[in-house]
Amino acid sequence: MNMALPFFVALPEDTADLVQVYTLIPFLNILFSYGMETAYFRFSQQEDKQKLYNTLSISLLTSTLLFSGLLWIFKSSIVSATDLDRHSNYIQWMIAIIAIDNLNTLPFARLRQENRPRKYALARISGIMVNVLMVFFFLAILPGLTAHNPDRWYTSFYDPAMGVGYYLVGNVLGSLFTLFILGSEFRKIRFEFDFSLWKKVMTYSAPLILVGLGGMVNDVMSRLIYRHVVNLPQQQADHELGVFANIFRLALLITILIQAFRMAAEPFFFNQSKKEDAPKTYARVMKFFVIACCFLFLGIGLFLDIFRWIFSTFASAQWTEGLEVVPLLALGNIFLGIYYNLSIWYKLTNKNHIGAYITVIGAIITFLLNYWLIPVWHYAGAAFATFSCYLFMMIASYRIGKKYYPVPYATKKLSAYIILVLLIYGFHRGLMFFLPDQIWISLLIGALLFLLFTRFVIRIEKRELIQFSFSKWLYKH
Repeated sequence: MNMALPFFVALPEDTADLVQVYTLIPFLNILFSYGMETAYFRFSQQEDKQKLYNTLSISLLTSTLLFSGLLWIFKSSIVSATDLDRHSNYIQWMIAIIAIDNLNTLPFARLRQENRPRKYALARISGIMVNVLMVFFFLAILPGLTAHNPDRWYTSFYDPAMGVGYYLVGNVLGSLFTLFILGSEFRKIRFEFDFSLWKKVMTYSAPLILVGLGGMVNDVMSRLIYRHVVNLPQQQADHELGVFANIFRLALLITILIQAFRMAAEPFFFNQSKKEDAPKTYARVMKFFVIACCFLFLGIGLFLDIFRWIFSTFASAQWTEGLEVVPLLALGNIFLGIYYNLSIWYKLTNKNHIGAYITVIGAIITFLLNYWLIPVWHYAGAAFATFSCYLFMMIASYRIGKKYYPVPYATKKLSAYIILVLLIYGFHRGLMFFLPDQIWISLLIGALLFLLFTRFVIRIEKRELIQFSFSKWLYKH
C-alpha cells in the first residue's frame, strides 16, 4: 500500500474521508496476512523452503479470498461504522487494495529471503511509479482534457465526484502492476499443502497478529479517532484531521527508513541467528540504524521551514498548521525504529506472546492519551500520545529482552547521540527566535549545524567507518 502524492492538492477538509480509509487499511492488512511474512523467514531456516512457500501461499490465497468476500458482504456496515457515507465507494477500492497487496506478501518475502534485491526493487519501484503516474493522470491531466473535449472516449474514465478518491484508484493500479511483475514468483507455487507444517506456523504467528494490530493501533489511532474526539464542528474537525495526516506524513520520512531497514534486516537477523557473534552483529546494526535516524531527525527539524515554504507557496498556508509537532512525531518514530530492532529477541526465542503484551499495553496508552489530550491540545495531544507510546514500547522491549536474549547494545553512546541531536534542534529553534524570520537564515544555520554533527559522527565512529570503502574518500577531504 502506498499513497502516491501528498494530500495538499486539495483542501484539508476534503481529504478527511480518504485519511480514514488509509487508516483502516493497515489494520486489515494485519488480519489478512496474519504474520505469514515473519513466519516464512523463521521457518525457512529449518523447513524445506519450497514446501513452506507452497503451504503458506495456498493458506494466504484462500484466506484472502475469504476475508475479501466477507468485507464485500458487510461493506455497508463498514461505511456506517466509519462515517464514510459521503464516499461509500472508497470501501470497494480499499478492499481491492488490501486483497492485491496481501497476495504480493509472500513473493516479496521470498525475494528478500533469497537475497534478490534487483527483482525486489523492480517490483516495488514499478508499482510506486505506476501509482504516482495514475494519480497524476486522474487528478492533474484528465480533468483538463475532459473539460476541453467532453465528447472524447476518455471522458468515460473520469468522474469529477471521485475527487481525491483517485488516490485509491492509483493505488489499485500500482498494486496490480506489482502483481504482474511478481508473476514468475506465483508460477513457482505448487499445489502442496502440509497441514502439520501449517499448524506449527500458525502457532508461531498467532501472537504476531496481536503484535501487528497493537502496532497499528499505536501508529494510526490518533488519525482514526481524531475527528470523533476533538469536539469541533464536523468541517473544522475534518480540516484538522487532514492537516494532521499531512504533518504526520513528514515524520514518516523516518518511518520510510524503518520500513527499508526492516525489509533487509528481518531475513538478515534470522540468517545470522545461528552464528556465535550474532548478538554483536545485532548491536552494530542498531548503532548505525540510530545514527541514520539521528541524521533524518536533523534533516526534518533543521529544515522544517522548507516544508513550510513549499506548503505555503504551492498549496495553502492552511497546510502549515501544526508543523511544530513534526519533530516530536519524528522522535517518536525513532523510538519505534529502535523497538523494531529490539523485537528480534522475542522472534528468535519464540516468545512472540511477550511482544504482543508490550504492543497491547502500548495500544492502551495510545488510546487513552489520544482520548484525553486531543480535545485539549489538538495536534500536540496526538503527537504526544504517539511519542509516549513508542517510548514505553522501546524501554519495555529493551529491559525484557536483556533477560531472554542479551545483546551488547551501546546504550550510553546511542542515548548520547539522540540527546545531542535534540540539543542541536533546540539550539536552532532558539536562535531563530531571536534572529530575523528569513528562510535563508534558517537554512544557512541549519546546514552549518548539520555539517558539524556529520563531522562529529565521523570522528567518533572513525574506527568502524574506515572499514567501508567510501571512508577513505571522507578522510582525505
